[in-house]
Amino acid sequence: MSERPLDLGWMRIFTEVARRGSLTAAAASLRLTQPAVSYQIRRLEDELGVALIRRKHRGIELTAEGQRLFEVASRSVDAIDLVAQQLRKTDERQTIRLHTDYAFSSLWLIPRMHGFRILNPDINIQIVATQDPLGQGKHDSDVMVIFGTKQDAGEGAVLLLSEKVTPVCAPALLADRSAPASIADFSRRKLIHLENNSQTHWYDWADYLNQFGVDRTPEHSGGDISFNNYAMVVQASICEQGFALGWAGLIDPLLEAGVLVTAGSSLDAPNRGYWLMRPKTKDVAVGKLTEWLIGERQ
Repeated sequence: MSERPLDLGWMRIFTEVARRGSLTAAAASLRLTQPAVSYQIRRLEDELGVALIRRKHRGIELTAEGQRLFEVASRSVDAIDLVAQQLRKTDERQTIRLHTDYAFSSLWLIPRMHGFRILNPDINIQIVATQDPLGQGKHDSDVMVIFGTKQDAGEGAVLLLSEKVTPVCAPALLADRSAPASIADFSRRKLIHLENNSQTHWYDWADYLNQFGVDRTPEHSGGDISFNNYAMVVQASICEQGFALGWAGLIDPLLEAGVLVTAGSSLDAPNRGYWLMRPKTKDVAVGKLTEWLIGERQ
């Protein structure tokens, strides 16, 4: 007898014959002809050198050797079918891409994302963070949250978070010295800046001070630090590197936890902030994500 490994193509045919107790019924289930199924069983018996089935007037029955083989083969076929089903389901599951910037994704979206995933465990989300979400190529099914004005976001956009900034710092920074007694005091403190290399405008320290009639002179600007990522601005503030402008809605959990404290008056731009740009598609999963985002707005 040959010692070469068995060709496993017989497994499903043999298992189907054994389960249905009929060559004809197995052939119909597998969409094969009855002679083709009978031929495969004969080949398998020739390979093994034993009879696996007994042909009866109506149907077949397994021999002792056939029963032994069926117990192993049926478990293998069922396990393969289960894995295949899981792989197909994963492959068919839609992945929704959400484009936004680093600040919104890290400080607003990610802390809330667990809630959406609990409600929608079968929807995959890919968060694409960049300083310029509008500059990224996207499909009609992609969801986009941008910072800007209504005009920037376009028709149908929904305001998720309006711009409101307040000077913040680490508690220790106020413990070491008195809190700024006036807006003018900030012009003489170490400030943390967020660089802006895009066309989108937001409140920076120069805007903030100018809104209150304060002009910061060059001799007071030494020792400042700048970042091109707002998450780093927040981290530097936590690490007592100076005063930063805290955006309401992004740093609220840090204020509530006492990691940061407010140190001055607020300034807001109610028509500017983070806008949800509704995608063109009518896809159900995309609709669930956009409606959830709207429901989470403040």
